[in-house]
Amino acid sequence: MIRSMTGFARAERGTDAVTLIWELRTVNHRFLEVSVRLPEELRSSEAEFRQAIAATAKRGKVDASLQLRGASSAHVSLDIDEAFLDELIAKSHDVSKRATARGGSLDAPTPLDLLRWPGVIKEQPRDTSPLSPLAHEALKDALETLATSRASEGSRMAQLLDARCRQIETLVTSVRTRLPEVHVRIRNRLEERLASLSAPSDTNRERLEQEIALLLSKMDVDEELDRLVSHIAEVDKALAGSEPAGRRLDFLMQEFNREANTLSSKSQDPETTRAAVDMKVLIEQMLEQVQNIE
Repeated sequence: MIRSMTGFARAERGTDAVTLIWELRTVNHRFLEVSVRLPEELRSSEAEFRQAIAATAKRGKVDASLQLRGASSAHVSLDIDEAFLDELIAKSHDVSKRATARGGSLDAPTPLDLLRWPGVIKEQPRDTSPLSPLAHEALKDALETLATSRASEGSRMAQLLDARCRQIETLVTSVRTRLPEVHVRIRNRLEERLASLSAPSDTNRERLEQEIALLLSKMDVDEELDRLVSHIAEVDKALAGSEPAGRRLDFLMQEFNREANTLSSKSQDPETTRAAVDMKVLIEQMLEQVQNIE
């Protein structure tokens, strides 16, 4: 199956107290590169999250972020360290008395000032045990959405590649059909040039046949056309396969381009040259699509 390397997915799971939100963004990349941003409470599960992502995305740059949001209705308890608060109040009174004894003045701290003092309110450790399973469930949902999105885009790209291959196939057929006519035209042109120079002797005739055979051999493009047909068959096979085919298709595009360039350089016929140029345009279009295939 052909899948795009570009996609986006969002999924969330939550309880009455907390909501977890995964966002996944992927773009094309030569290899698989995963970047994960997590809240502090779930740092210990990073390796598991990476493993789950790698099992779904085989290639591309994946940017995964998890947000942890508390529900607005969640009850927050304020536990006060009463022993510490009593000591703080006593010390503040002592400081106020000393300031007064030295002729100064010092305002007594308000209750709010005391509550703001570090350590007066004890932070209750959050129970993170339910978070990890919830995060895994949300990640699974996000990965399924991402896979569907990338597969849908990949299907569209596969159709474009198939259409371009059929166009190249048509061009190959037209060039192959013209080859006999092109060979006859080249032979006639050489014979006319020789006849205009002098009356050909038997020796000249034999030499002419050798030169014509050599020239036609140099301009023979049957092998290039056969390889183009073979490459089209390989693309069809890759498009129909179930494994990621991006790298294989990228290699085939290079081979396509090589054969089209050789066809153009050997051509002695305007129509064949035009067909080779049209092939290179189609190959360039396919190459742009292939760069984004997993």
